[in-house]
Amino acid sequence: QVQLVESGGGLVQAGESLRLSCAASGRAFSTYAMGWFRQAPGKERILVAAITWRGGTSYSDSVKGRFTISRDIPKNTVYLQMNSLKSEDTAVYYCAAHGIRFYTGDVSRVQYDYWGQGTQVTVSS
Repeated sequence: QVQLVESGGGLVQAGESLRLSCAASGRAFSTYAMGWFRQAPGKERILVAAITWRGGTSYSDSVKGRFTISRDIPKNTVYLQMNSLKSEDTAVYYCAAHGIRFYTGDVSRVQYDYWGQGTQVTVSS
């Protein structure tokens, strides 16, 4: 079982930056693929960034070049650094973990099994 708690959301102006954090419980944190999703009002939840247990990363086209996902294994934490924020980045952001350890498939297409409660990011234009 993995428990996830996000933090770092807030209200910023377009062009500014934010860093989201996701603190994970459990000793096997380093063995799970992790993802950051977002859901805007009236829209489906989408994956914006993912990181494999080995540290490989993937991004949606809408955030590529602006967002960076990383993990700090000793701190059991995954980050999402968001730069050059746009109004269309406004959403609730969720951290998620894939339930199979040492997963080697495409982490942008896999089902994620553990979820945080979400943190609101609002970008004003």
